[in-house]
Amino acid sequence: MTTESRRLPLPEVPSAEAFRAFFETVELPAALCDTRLHLLLCNNAFARFCFDHGLTVEQMMEGLADARVPEDGAACVVEVPLPQGGVVVMELARRGESVSVVGRRESELMRGQLVVVEQALLEQARTEGVLLDLGRSVAEAGSEEELVASVARGVKELFPGRSFCIRIIDARTGGLTSLYAEGRLKEGSREPLVLKRTAVEKMHLTAESIPAGKVVVAALVPLLFESSTGGVSAPLVASGQLYGVINLEYPSSLREEPDPMQDERVLVQLANQVAVAVKNAKLIDELTFVRKYLEELLEKANALILVANRDKKVVVFNQAISRLTGFSKEEVLGQDVFTLVPEDEHMRLASVLAAAMRGEAVPNFELRLRTRMGEARASFATSSALASQGEVEGVMAIGQDVTVVAQLEQRVIHAEKLASMGQLAASVAHEINNPMTAVVAYSESLLQRAMMMGSAGAADSEKLRKILESGQRILRFTRDLTSYARPAKDKVERVQLNALLDKAVGYCEHVVAQAKVKVERDYGELPPLHAVPANLEQVFVNLITNACHAMKPGGQVWLRTRREGREAVVWVKDTGSGIEPTNLSRIFEPFFTTKMEGNGTGLGLSIVQRIVEKHGGKLSVESELGQGTTFTVRLPLAD
Repeated sequence: MTTESRRLPLPEVPSAEAFRAFFETVELPAALCDTRLHLLLCNNAFARFCFDHGLTVEQMMEGLADARVPEDGAACVVEVPLPQGGVVVMELARRGESVSVVGRRESELMRGQLVVVEQALLEQARTEGVLLDLGRSVAEAGSEEELVASVARGVKELFPGRSFCIRIIDARTGGLTSLYAEGRLKEGSREPLVLKRTAVEKMHLTAESIPAGKVVVAALVPLLFESSTGGVSAPLVASGQLYGVINLEYPSSLREEPDPMQDERVLVQLANQVAVAVKNAKLIDELTFVRKYLEELLEKANALILVANRDKKVVVFNQAISRLTGFSKEEVLGQDVFTLVPEDEHMRLASVLAAAMRGEAVPNFELRLRTRMGEARASFATSSALASQGEVEGVMAIGQDVTVVAQLEQRVIHAEKLASMGQLAASVAHEINNPMTAVVAYSESLLQRAMMMGSAGAADSEKLRKILESGQRILRFTRDLTSYARPAKDKVERVQLNALLDKAVGYCEHVVAQAKVKVERDYGELPPLHAVPANLEQVFVNLITNACHAMKPGGQVWLRTRREGREAVVWVKDTGSGIEPTNLSRIFEPFFTTKMEGNGTGLGLSIVQRIVEKHGGKLSVESELGQGTTFTVRLPLAD
């Protein structure tokens, strides 16, 4: 035995029209009853038989009412009294829950017909009983595996001693989804499915409904099992779609002579029933898949999705809104939707729900939601009505957390303010530069004259020297600031990295002095690299500034460079307090910052990372609480 499966269910039992037609052609008076001798059906010969003996069919059955019903598989003779005297002899034979009743006539020919009728009645009753049981069992099947197993039990009971194979396919692709075989299959007989041409024509199957390459139509169906002497098959067809095939074959070890025509008639009845069940099961599977897919989309969507029914109970609460509020789905489902908003929002929410229940869409409204911590956070959403058969069943609200949007807007505004202040600072530096140039020139002239004429004392000369040095320092600072603030040109040049680092330190001279820290340098021999100098200066100014801000007075910043293969590596290390592990993974996110409000935008490291990657390099960070932080910049060297 071979079994394979995936999924399905089933109903419905076929009619016995073929048997009824045969039943009417029999000359013997015959009827079929249940085990209480209640009439189920009779032929015209039986009605004439009753009339010939002065009885109606109902009177004949009343005469049998007290008769003893034989045991299953046995038969007996019953005499029914006639109104005019005498008796009529009736033969009763039982098979399962069915009893055949035949009026006896004294003739060998009639006796032979009696046997044929009895056998036909009992066999038909047995077939219908099996099909009825099969209909019930497949209707209760919870999977394709269970359904195929139920069909296999029915085939065994209907066709004892036969080999058989049940194959279910996907109607669209023709791919095999289930296979059950009773007997030893030949090598390579699983696929493709072979259908008899006459059966295809009889079922009105079109070429479009037969998957190419997976199903073959032929005049004869090849035998699937080893040692088979013959067989029949029936395709599983419902609503013009092919769902599989059942093959029934006669092994050489079969004792009785098979009746292929009768077997095919019963097999077609069975196949029709199974095909409808498979179709229903496939539809159920597709609907289940679509429903689960839509539920998954709602659950995993980045938008906030909330659905409330007509009773204002929450029926959908997706992951995004669960993260926002801190409440789990299990806590919220089935609860009143008003529990999710502060009390002062109840009236506004009620008006939105009322409008949506009337079928009116309510776009662009803001609502504050409660969170697990009790704080109300702003939410932006639209709502729409869910309707079924013209009746509104609930309300769906889709939105986003505008709290985060508002924070991002504030940070962007702050970043723009800083950019404006940077431009203002550059303008101020330019204005300072002109008078300071005069201060430096005149102090230098005075100092030179004093030294040449010896008219100034040592103290005065020292004061003039300090004026000159301070003026030169201010000029250098304003020049560097103006240069740094000037929009960078994306012109790639050959850059000496060590010299560029020294320039960046110069830019940070004021920050270093204010933080009261020291900068230590350990430069290795580096060949030039191709880069936009102003952009790399921005990288190292940012890293050095961050290092200064992370330390207490007395700390140290180490700048170390080395060549590693085809890369120049720069380490910027500080002796600060380190970065929390939870923050380390977010350190390069735009707008993420651990500084106090107004002390940073959270954009610096994000920009630094983008610049490094634009140069074909990599930026990484390592940090340990209490031990400091090290940023590593790797840049490709020039060829």
